[in-house]
Amino acid sequence: MRRPLKPDEVRLWRAVATTVQPFEGRVLPPEPPPPPRPVVHPRPQPAPEIHRPVAPPQHMTLAAQHPIEPNRARRIVLGREPIGARLDLHGLDQDQARAALEAFVVQAQVRGFRAVLVITGQGRTGDGVLRRRAPEWLAGPRLRGIVAGVSVADRRHGGEGALYVALKRRPPA
Repeated sequence: MRRPLKPDEVRLWRAVATTVQPFEGRVLPPEPPPPPRPVVHPRPQPAPEIHRPVAPPQHMTLAAQHPIEPNRARRIVLGREPIGARLDLHGLDQDQARAALEAFVVQAQVRGFRAVLVITGQGRTGDGVLRRRAPEWLAGPRLRGIVAGVSVADRRHGGEGALYVALKRRPPA
């Protein structure tokens, strides 16, 4: 069964067919109608905006202020700088998760780890509370002297549902 020719195929065939003499009893296919023009609706003019400086959301600001250095992040992803420990926050509410995260990061630095993985999960809709709040907590005053940077984990370590946390060296006693 042959499919019908598309309008652009018919136009091309007509252009080729006009260069030759058809056999007796044969005629050129009818010219297809031109393709419909797209309907362009005029856009309503927006009201003049009052420009006020808008701060990005708090979780974006904090994560963007303290990213892990690119070379260090690459070493963590490739396994050249080992992930010392992992913390899974699944199933915890915000208060429990914050307490667990702070205790975990402090303990990780005491044990001499330089990088840890915090698994927050993505939430049911891909924008989970723990996923949004963990960078804020890591940039908070209690952990500011410990955390060197935070970045979203590579796919093999949990992707957007996990964070690499680079830790500063423990000060000498």
